[in-house]
Amino acid sequence: MHQYSQYPDESLYIAGPECFYTGGSNSLAAMRKESEFYGFQVALPNDKKLDWSDTEPRDNARSIFQNCADSMAVSTAILADLESFRGTEPDGGTIYEIGMAYARGLRCYAYTRDLRPVVHKYQRAALKEDGKVYDLDGRVLPHMDIPFAPCIVGSCKIVEGKYTDCLKALRTDLDEERKHKAKRQTPAVDHSAEVTLEKGDKPVVYLAGPERYDPDAAEKYAAMKKLCEERGLVAITPLDAAPGVAEVESDDPYTKAYNLFDRWQQHVRNCDIIIADLSDYHGFEPNSDVAFECGMAWQLGKKCFAYMHDATWMRQRIAHYGEDKDNRDIYGNDVENFNYPVNLMFSGSMPVYGGKFEEIIDQVMEELNK
Repeated sequence: MHQYSQYPDESLYIAGPECFYTGGSNSLAAMRKESEFYGFQVALPNDKKLDWSDTEPRDNARSIFQNCADSMAVSTAILADLESFRGTEPDGGTIYEIGMAYARGLRCYAYTRDLRPVVHKYQRAALKEDGKVYDLDGRVLPHMDIPFAPCIVGSCKIVEGKYTDCLKALRTDLDEERKHKAKRQTPAVDHSAEVTLEKGDKPVVYLAGPERYDPDAAEKYAAMKKLCEERGLVAITPLDAAPGVAEVESDDPYTKAYNLFDRWQQHVRNCDIIIADLSDYHGFEPNSDVAFECGMAWQLGKKCFAYMHDATWMRQRIAHYGEDKDNRDIYGNDVENFNYPVNLMFSGSMPVYGGKFEEIIDQVMEELNK
């Protein structure tokens, strides 16, 4: 019996990198207790006891992923921690889960201690003589005037503060919607699941990657499209217009971000296949737009494939203090050990190949032709 019972039909999925923290299980338990106090149900991936008897790490990773998917399936909202993780980007697995939640139509809420624009958080940004700010890879720093990637900004209500503040925002919104519904007697209708692309007899593949922000992105995507066309695929990219989504010209960074998000999420809905570049981006996490699109694509039942330029297993790629200190990195976070190169949310749900696009496309085709 809980103190309150206003939200008996609401089940919360709590997402974040806390699972990697020293003492993180205690943090998650506290979040659960606080949520249950207000009458919410809580679905956590660790609710179902895992069988760790399997000696193959990848099988254990797949079991964890399935637990996450099962928990997501019974949730009505996600509350996600956007804490920076091994770099400027949030934890990639968390962003994947937001993508899953958005695809299912869940309420997407997130919280952060640092709501400043990206340009303030990315410490390797450099102001050049041309008056532009560049990242370490020579790109004009993407979405520098907003706090997170467009797919995060577009899908989530972002609260500055801690979990308690985010939960309070959700409770307020639920209460206000209940009042509004009682007044209007007309529940909101979501038509966002519609596919807007007229398809032929060839599969449509969405090329999701951080090269969308490169100065030569058009040339790169043209070459990738050609490789797809030669193999009987129709490729769409983040640069392409999406049917049904108007292109908006604006100097407002949030207007730009929402317009990009509308376009990209529609591409995910319209495609049959996604091929995602999960290479490290501003740290040891994948680009957040790509991570979101992967989670959304998987949840919508798309065929998902990924690749990384460096697919070395995480414990070989990320510096840590070794088994004597629980394989913690310099921040005290656990470095996953599932014989995978990237967070298990990706590795447990799709093949992750090593190499560049032109080196892995034939491996993708082999899987598609099985």
